[in-house]
This record gives sequence, structure tokens and C-alpha cells, in this order.
Amino acid sequence: MQLDFITKTPFMKKFFSLLLMGTLSAFVFFACQKDNSQVPTKVTDDVLSQISSMGFSTEGVQAMDGGYLVEGDIFLTPDQLGKQFPGPKLIIAKEEQYRTTNLVTALPRTITVSIDSRLARKAGYAQALQEMVNRYNALNLQITFQVVSSGATVSFVNGNGSFLASAGFPTSTGNPHNQVKVNSTAIGTGTSSSFINYLATILAHELGHCIGFRHTDYMNRAYSCGGSATNEGASTVGAILIPGTPSGPDAGSWMLACIGSGQNRPFNTNDRTALDYLY
Repeated sequence: MQLDFITKTPFMKKFFSLLLMGTLSAFVFFACQKDNSQVPTKVTDDVLSQISSMGFSTEGVQAMDGGYLVEGDIFLTPDQLGKQFPGPKLIIAKEEQYRTTNLVTALPRTITVSIDSRLARKAGYAQALQEMVNRYNALNLQITFQVVSSGATVSFVNGNGSFLASAGFPTSTGNPHNQVKVNSTAIGTGTSSSFINYLATILAHELGHCIGFRHTDYMNRAYSCGGSATNEGASTVGAILIPGTPSGPDAGSWMLACIGSGQNRPFNTNDRTALDYLY
């Protein structure tokens, strides 16, 4: 769930959706081809109604190439609008870990990822993609990730808009969302370890959306974004409690809706519990 991230600053606390809306896609980290779908000209009341019926927040919805950006970093296509997906959610602490009904199936499974040429030329981006892959693979899950030059299952492509990155959720056939859009203009570039870790956190967040995670603080985005309390909406996902998790807020989760500029969020204990539970 950009933010997909939106970067939290003293003047702007929404992001990511790391969108950082969730951003991270987003957060989906999206050689990549341009989507040939028609770009919606505006967000109509009917579109907002359908988004609301799915349980997503209608605050700040944006029309994008091929669909709509909701909750800062979640990408919805027109044919997904209004669909209901009853199922469970994972609950961790008061700021919980949530997943969508659709998950990646056919496990164990290797998912390939790639970065398009425009991003690969930018300082730090190829290194951050590899760092993201290393973080996931270190958990020894039933899904592993591999960087390839083309033909990837999930492509990270250049994107533009008021988000850091954005992504969608797994398909009903058990495949991860296939694209993550990364706003390199908003994120910047760099070769320092701090920048690479920051970017890897954004990419890992959006890949989390691609494999079925929503924002850890979806019940109250103010926890990571500041401002007034905002519930992103249940999006008809149900509930499954992960036993043995703490009762306090989950301050360092990689799936929090907002991220501070330059912040690094490797997987914390609760993140690892949730990932291990699902995969």
C-alpha cells in the first residue's frame, strides 16, 4: 500500500505512498512498454462510488495512464472497479499487517524483476533493485526474486505524478501485479548507501503490494503520515490474526503508508512474521 508512497516533510505529510499510498505502491514497482490504455480525463462520481464500494478511500484519487491511483500508491484498472473480493486480513498489533484476498500461488516460485532503461541509467536505481531482492531472499520464503534484463514477471518502470511509486495487487489467477511505477524525479538519485537503502525500502514496499500486502497502518494513516486520522477502508478483505505479535504500534514496518525522506525500513520482526505466514 507510495506514497505509493508520498514523502513526509514538514509541509507535506502524505506520500507514497510509500505512496508512499499505499505507492510503498507502491506502493507496484512498475524494458518496459507504455500502457496503451486510454488515459481517463477525470475522476467521475461513478468512479468514486465504485472505488468506495470496494472499500478503498476516495480521498485524493488520481486519474492515471490506464486507470486510477488510490490511497497514494495503489493502482486500479477500470475493469477492477466495483469488484468485491471477500477474504481475510492479517492482524498485527494495533497497527496491523493486512493482505488482499488474492495472493501469489503455485509456490514455491521464483518471480523475476527488471528495471527499465530510463531508471537503470539513474544513479543508485539498479543497486537499490538488487538490495530489494536481497532483502526478500534473505527471509527464505517460498517466493524468491531474481533480477533479469527483460521479460520479467514484475517490471519497475519510470512514472510521473504526485507519488513516489505505485503498484497494484495480485491477480485472481495467482500472479503478482506486473508493474511498479517509480517517480524518479520525486525520489531523486544517489550512490550513497543511505540513498540506496531509502530507495530499496520504497521498491520493497511496492513489491509488497504486488504480492498482496496493504498498508500496515491502513486503519489510521495518520500513524505514519501525520495529520488527522484517516481509515483507508477495509476493501472487503476479512481478518486472520497472526498469533504471538505485540499489542503496540508497529513503528518500523516496511508497509507503513508514509515514509520520511531518506528513511530506511528493512523488514522488522512483525514484517517477517507476516511474510513467513503468507509465503
